[in-house]
Amino acid sequence: MWPWEHAIVAYLAYSLCCHIAFRKSPTGLEAFAVVFASVLPDLIDKPLAWEFGVFDSGYAIGHSIFFAVPLAILIGSIAHAATRPGVGLAFGLGYLSHLPADIIDSVFRQGVFQVELMLWPIAPVEGQPPGPGLLEGFFYFFDRYWSAVLAGDLSTYLLFQFGLAGVVLLVWLADGAPVLRESLHAGFRVTRAFLSRVLGLSRSNQPDRR
Repeated sequence: MWPWEHAIVAYLAYSLCCHIAFRKSPTGLEAFAVVFASVLPDLIDKPLAWEFGVFDSGYAIGHSIFFAVPLAILIGSIAHAATRPGVGLAFGLGYLSHLPADIIDSVFRQGVFQVELMLWPIAPVEGQPPGPGLLEGFFYFFDRYWSAVLAGDLSTYLLFQFGLAGVVLLVWLADGAPVLRESLHAGFRVTRAFLSRVLGLSRSNQPDRR
């Protein structure tokens, strides 16, 4: 599953969780946490396998349930101690959603149920890097993906993902566009403070005409 697909699934799940359980929209920090955590397993395993050759495939420690659960508990505990429990929940949900999503993806794309994708080191996934480095491996798979899109060779599963992306975009907008919202507010505050300082200095430098 592609990183943006993981992000779509994770954000939708967390947004629904927020509205159903807490009657609120995700904050910017929570939205960032759930999206970042949803792609973190790949950010761990793909470079270690494709770039440094630590693992045979891109499904290893980062995708392991034996690593993911303790990590989610650790981050959740830190976030709770920092009075940010929502951020801990968002991180845990985002990270843990990645594992079953890859298994479901393998069922629909390849017709294979690969539960071993999240069982490292008990059942390591065999394979070999798709290229001589991380970027080469990424572009190898992305070229295949984009070629299918440009050729109009869209499977039912891919069409479903595009539809889900549209739904998530609407949900994100209905949530108030978290992250973008906070970034704009911060930009406005900085700009206002800067203008106030400049105008204040300008007035202080004007000669007294009394």
